[in-house]
Amino acid sequence: MSTTAFLLIGLAVFVSAFAQGCSGMGFAMLAAPIVTLFEPGLIPVLLLVLMIPLNAYVGWRERAAIDWRGVKLISIGRFAGTFLGLWILLVVNLHQLSLLIGWSTLIAAMVALLSPSFELGRKGLGLVGLITGVTETSTGVGGPPLALAYQHKSGAVLRSTVALCFLVGEVISLVVLAIGGKVGADSLLASAQMLPFLVLGSYASKFVHHRLDGPLLRYLVLGFSCISGIVVILQA
Repeated sequence: MSTTAFLLIGLAVFVSAFAQGCSGMGFAMLAAPIVTLFEPGLIPVLLLVLMIPLNAYVGWRERAAIDWRGVKLISIGRFAGTFLGLWILLVVNLHQLSLLIGWSTLIAAMVALLSPSFELGRKGLGLVGLITGVTETSTGVGGPPLALAYQHKSGAVLRSTVALCFLVGEVISLVVLAIGGKVGADSLLASAQMLPFLVLGSYASKFVHHRLDGPLLRYLVLGFSCISGIVVILQA
């Protein structure tokens, strides 16, 4: 990894960790397009590894607000979707993966931006988990379906529940990817190098997350995600 790539990816990790710590979403949507532009081979392992400590921190910080029913149903669907995501990762090349990341980021962000308020039942939460499993395992981007499910809940419920869903799913995805031979030493080393940026970003969110209930930062995150997705598509 060049010095320029290291610094720009590090900056993306810092901003993404701050956004996720404040709003409950945004890490992969913000970081994935930047990582894809400079080091596409690190996708999705880098994102999955970094999101484990980040989501453990966010989930613990607001654990009293967790929607445990939603976590259970989403995690069941998430497990099933992981295997389809691995299959996608095994059959596409880096160019195709870049396009998949760009389009999935753009479409998911647009859907989250334009979707009206609604309440999901058991089947709906399971379907959210299934879609998240597919997209996060193949591209590292799994937030938009979860954000869509909880975007109209309170900030504390959204942040804590999405964080726990992510945490469970990321462990599942990494185990399946490791079994499939997709977890390499380069990705793990790069993840370790990015940890200081992750810690700083998540710690900074501690001072402002309680002042946000989601809307403003949600629109900023999703808007930037749309722009990032377009850039990746054009660069692929």
